[in-house]
Amino acid sequence: MSGVAGGVPLNIALTIVSASTCAPLAGAAVYLWHCDREGRYSLYTQGVTNQNYLRGVQEANANGQVTFQSIYPGCYAGRWPHIHFEVYPSLAASTNSRNKTATSQLALPKASNDMAYAVAGYEQSIRNAAQIILASDNVFSDGSTLELATMSGGVSGFTATLTVAI
Repeated sequence: MSGVAGGVPLNIALTIVSASTCAPLAGAAVYLWHCDREGRYSLYTQGVTNQNYLRGVQEANANGQVTFQSIYPGCYAGRWPHIHFEVYPSLAASTNSRNKTATSQLALPKASNDMAYAVAGYEQSIRNAAQIILASDNVFSDGSTLELATMSGGVSGFTATLTVAI
């Protein structure tokens, strides 16, 4: 299986740190995945079950950092635009979901959502995004402060950054 998903370029830069010491967690592994611009998840959504795009695993460098090159995810009905991730103690441990040390989601800010969704191919996201706010999302409704990405760039290429304490 393979495939490529079209969309606005997005770099996702996470820094994984210890919640108790703030020290970088070098060698931790991050498995990250999100939907395409139509709101579909490769491997799981009808029509793209034979694709494996917009998902991957990386090992954190000495500074606890991982960077994924992807596309801006769409907004599907009932959910605020987001990116899923799991953190594992090592790359070897990431082959078994029982080894994960954390599961979370990265929320994307409204301003960048609005810019990305103005680009052709994201038409359904405009309609879906108009029906939801962070406060009503079933994951982020309890507070999104620690999960809201800091964004830079624009439709020629966004970068989402977040420090994640484990």
